[in-house]
Amino acid sequence: MRLGVHLVGFASPEGPAGIAPMLAEVGRAADEAEVDNLSLMDHWLQMEMLGGDHDPMLEGYTTLGFLAAHTSRVELQLLMTGVTYRHPGLLAKIVATLDVLSGGRAALGLGAAWYEREHRAYGVPFPPLKERFDRLDEAVRIVRQMWSEDDGPFDGAHYQLAETICAPQPLHPVPVMVGGNGERRTLRLVAAHADACNLLLGGDAGPDLVRHKLEVLRRHCDDLGRDYDEVRRTVLWPRAFDPVRDADTFLAQMEELAAAGVEEAHVAPLGAAATDQVGFVRDLGDHVVPRLRDI
Repeated sequence: MRLGVHLVGFASPEGPAGIAPMLAEVGRAADEAEVDNLSLMDHWLQMEMLGGDHDPMLEGYTTLGFLAAHTSRVELQLLMTGVTYRHPGLLAKIVATLDVLSGGRAALGLGAAWYEREHRAYGVPFPPLKERFDRLDEAVRIVRQMWSEDDGPFDGAHYQLAETICAPQPLHPVPVMVGGNGERRTLRLVAAHADACNLLLGGDAGPDLVRHKLEVLRRHCDDLGRDYDEVRRTVLWPRAFDPVRDADTFLAQMEELAAAGVEEAHVAPLGAAATDQVGFVRDLGDHVVPRLRDI
């Protein structure tokens, strides 16, 4: 099973001046630990449950560009890019730039967005949920077209692009991941257009929920003539649970998820681990990654 590290906080004992050195060290540790993916949230304000709006929150793609210079092998992405945050044509250009500058290590995670407060705070429109999903569908199709030989127009209900030129193109086929548990629209969009899904496991959710959601995804794939095995099945593990301190329990849970069909898990340094993100990543490399490879 693949492992990703998902960073959700940027507080440093040294204040803002300490953020860059800390992130550079996290990036180097991620490479050395041989984790597969390093991701950040895509938010403008820190969420209340993780410290509140006056805790530091960095702009995601600027930060990934910084991490690209301080890593050499790990895949880089936001988990997830809210569809309302950037025009999809510009988003395709941003991610292509990240891919070129990282040597072909960018991935794109997309979701329908949910945090209304920061939209209101920054004056960014926050359409109703149905419209956000309609925009998500168009956004995935736009980035696909931008990263293809077709540089003609795109005429959608919400986005109209006169040209879809993207030069330079990404160095590798950038995987597109769509996040969310919705059965009717999210998982069908995965089956239609995405390379990966990302299921959110919160509370007591576990293998039974995952098994059900992946069966729904399989049905959508069958309906659309898509090979289910082409879709990378991933989960976000946001619980305040340290996979290092109780590695045996964590790995047993990963075995259950793998049996349900999961291929990749993303874990976040929460609780005590949030105070030493570098140590958290290094400990994953020492105690979890080698054993996870056997699952």
